[in-house]
Amino acid sequence: MSTMDPTTASRRAQIVQTYRMTKVSDPRIGLWTLGAFLLGAAAGFLVLWLVLPGDGWLALTLSIVSAILFGVMLALIVFGRRAQKAAYQQMEGQPGAAAGALRMLRRGWKLEPAVGFTKQQEVVHRVIGPPGIVLVGEGPSHHRVKQLLVTERRKHERVAYGVPIHEVVSGRGEGEVPLPQLVKHVTKLGRNIKPAEITDVLQRLKALDAQRGRMPIPKGPMPTSMKGMRSQQRGR
Repeated sequence: MSTMDPTTASRRAQIVQTYRMTKVSDPRIGLWTLGAFLLGAAAGFLVLWLVLPGDGWLALTLSIVSAILFGVMLALIVFGRRAQKAAYQQMEGQPGAAAGALRMLRRGWKLEPAVGFTKQQEVVHRVIGPPGIVLVGEGPSHHRVKQLLVTERRKHERVAYGVPIHEVVSGRGEGEVPLPQLVKHVTKLGRNIKPAEITDVLQRLKALDAQRGRMPIPKGPMPTSMKGMRSQQRGR
């Protein structure tokens, strides 16, 4: 009796969970995915049918295979994008939402959630990557978030002298970066330090982290759909 590959079973379960979570805020996700498959299949069939010489069984078989491949590819693209949008909608407004979104960063980035916080739930997360040190603030008060970012910047400058430090506020207000655009914004901050230098920066920040307390918040309200997309992006 054959058994299913655990990896395959896990991916199937992940897709089912992602579909169910997405359907909560996007009830038409099934129709969109089906429509994308049919559109991709029609395009794939027509392209190969018109390109291949003749109209025999070989041409028909290859056209059908092409239709299935194009259909599945387009369906996965549409499904992934709508699932990601729904996941951001579910996360937005929750404490630690920015940390959850930042976990979508690829390898080569180091996230440390809630390195600074206030009693009013303003929080600053830290990301170390090619741009240097990125401090990402979020919370109910833009003014308090900016003040907290200034405080954290000064602390980091003492132990990471010469390392570029960027400040970002996540939110929907003026001068803030919306949650769905946060990862893209952070990755476009430039390449100021090399991978080997990132390790050195992390070592220098250990002393600072050892002196601070920890905020009693979850590691990040990242829905299963976000975890699945992160795994797919990293090729796991």
